[in-house]
Amino acid sequence: MKNFWLLPALPLLVCGQFPDRPNVILFMADDMGMGDSSAYQFLTKNSDAQQILTPAMQRLANMGMLFTDAHTSSSRCTPTRYGLLTGRYPWRDRMKHWVLFGVQGDPLIEKDRPTLATLFRSCGYATAMVGKWHLGLRYTRQDGRPAAGWEDADLTKDVFDGPCDHGFDYARFTSRSHGTSGPDAGTTGLRAGKNKKGDRNTPSQSIGPGHIHNRRVIGATGQGKQLIKKGENAYDLHSLGSRHSDHAMEFLNQHLRNQETSFDPFFLYYPSNSNHGPYTVDRKIGDKEVKGAGRMVSGDPASVRLDYIYENDVALGRLLDFLERTRDPRRPSKKLLDNTLVIFTSDNGAEVPSKTATGPFRSNKGSCYEGGHRVPFILSWPNGEIGNGNAGNPGKVSDQLIGLQDLFATFSSILKVNLPDLREGDKGAEDSFDLTPALHGKPLPMRPMFYNDHKEGENGAACAMRIDNPAVNRKIVPGKWKIFFDDSLLREGRAQATQLFELSSDPMETKNRLPDENLKPLVRRLVSTALLHRNAGGHRFVSIAPKTRIRLDWRKPLPVPSPLTFFLSTKGGESVRDHEGLGVNGQDSSQVEPGEGLAIRFQSDVLIESVGLTAGEKGGCGGFFRVGKNSPLAIYCTDADNDAKDQQGIISDLGILKKGDRLILDPNPHFGVESAGSWKLQSMVVRPFPEK
Repeated sequence: MKNFWLLPALPLLVCGQFPDRPNVILFMADDMGMGDSSAYQFLTKNSDAQQILTPAMQRLANMGMLFTDAHTSSSRCTPTRYGLLTGRYPWRDRMKHWVLFGVQGDPLIEKDRPTLATLFRSCGYATAMVGKWHLGLRYTRQDGRPAAGWEDADLTKDVFDGPCDHGFDYARFTSRSHGTSGPDAGTTGLRAGKNKKGDRNTPSQSIGPGHIHNRRVIGATGQGKQLIKKGENAYDLHSLGSRHSDHAMEFLNQHLRNQETSFDPFFLYYPSNSNHGPYTVDRKIGDKEVKGAGRMVSGDPASVRLDYIYENDVALGRLLDFLERTRDPRRPSKKLLDNTLVIFTSDNGAEVPSKTATGPFRSNKGSCYEGGHRVPFILSWPNGEIGNGNAGNPGKVSDQLIGLQDLFATFSSILKVNLPDLREGDKGAEDSFDLTPALHGKPLPMRPMFYNDHKEGENGAACAMRIDNPAVNRKIVPGKWKIFFDDSLLREGRAQATQLFELSSDPMETKNRLPDENLKPLVRRLVSTALLHRNAGGHRFVSIAPKTRIRLDWRKPLPVPSPLTFFLSTKGGESVRDHEGLGVNGQDSSQVEPGEGLAIRFQSDVLIESVGLTAGEKGGCGGFFRVGKNSPLAIYCTDADNDAKDQQGIISDLGILKKGDRLILDPNPHFGVESAGSWKLQSMVVRPFPEK
């Protein structure tokens, strides 16, 4: 089968045309807990001597509103960023837990998946991101072909897949966490401490590409992987705060001063590197001192960690100052602040197990307990009646349950854009709900919310699900119920509950209610809800997914139950089936090997829940799968590609395969450069739609 390099078409979005479309600035800090902002001191009860003062965050909260029950979809960096930008839980992709490691990390977002950036760009927005990407890159080889990894990458060539392939017009970024994005070119103690055995910035360095501008590795020298060591584009860890802030200001000024773009709205995504370790505090941002300038509410000097948090506050304040003093070209009598939706949040909880940092919640980053995923969420939009823009008045406070994955549907609602039509086979925002009622003080409908990556579990792919005031036997069971499951829910679609907490009475999650016999009906209800939403392919699929589930198991004598009809073709030889599954008897073994492949189509539309592949003793992961005309996705198996942590054993959440379209399972690498696979098709679970 041929290689697939073409950019698939994104779903067509029809945007509402109205003059007051807001500008949007989405600022996401790194590793920041509820106790890391003085805006939340009323909730955390930190003393003035314990609480870092964050005046810009407090200013934003006073101008608008803050949420006390906001959550990330995961408790770690990479998956939260995926959920935020796509409106889809990250575990529906290949990562069931952990983050992308390595200097490349195969891009987590496929090229035809809608993102916040493609949403805004389709509605006439200028789009930009500055800061930390951490969703994977694909480099380019010397011959212009996509690289298999870091080893065959030519850093003088444009990046083959990065933010500009996912909706961003302007991108100035680090590939992932700053300490692992490139060899430090600074002259501070950090570099001296790390480099006692010599300079790590050599032609064979394997740390990372340093600064990237759009597609260009700006510090490439052409001497292997060595980066420049001096000048403004040298990768200095202690200058990242000012660099990202300066680039944000550069984008805004260029956009507003250009007569061709100044009347277009803008979307700025600003995922900062701070305060992820190492704590490399910048000396100054704009005209404000940062290093050594952080203060506790009591007035005492802050620690280096809290200085790094203060760095975010200074960067946010610089943006607010700019918006307050700059005239809006589209509304000349107003300042930009009036019609700019500014959001401040974090990618997960605090990286330190400190109650001062996490607030009155259990655990921290990497945990499905509240301290791992409950985060600050502060916003203002005066023209949209989210606050009045007056920092001298107290803002509003909401205790409604919201998630960062909900921003896709929320922005779509603000822009008057319909979400992708899942029933017609489109993809996008599968788990996203519109938050605009909550932004105006109205209640949101009940829905479950999932959090994954749990370091306290026996396996990191364990997860939790929360539902408030669920109905059991037509009666409401009051409370904020949170149930934990082992890794089998995300990996295999089976639910084994491990813990149950009621957060209203037990926010620290200390009393496991799972053994309570009186709560067995509630547990059954929560388990059934978890299975429904996990296996439907997305929250938005639940209302349209057929109830009939058919498991095709090629290890058994009769794999195709009536009335389902499907067609399977092979390339390379005849298909064979044995106790391991379905393969092709065309080359060295009965596995599906390079040069072979499976193409499956059905005689009705089907929702594909999962596809199980087994490599066997002589096989291996590799190749790609493709649903209809969608972008191909690489096949990964357990313990592959991300620092010995798992990605996927079973390919799940494939979406709808339309009648007559083909599901391609191919062991050949779709870029022609990665490792090939050799495996068998073990099983498939589908839900057929009735004929129209």
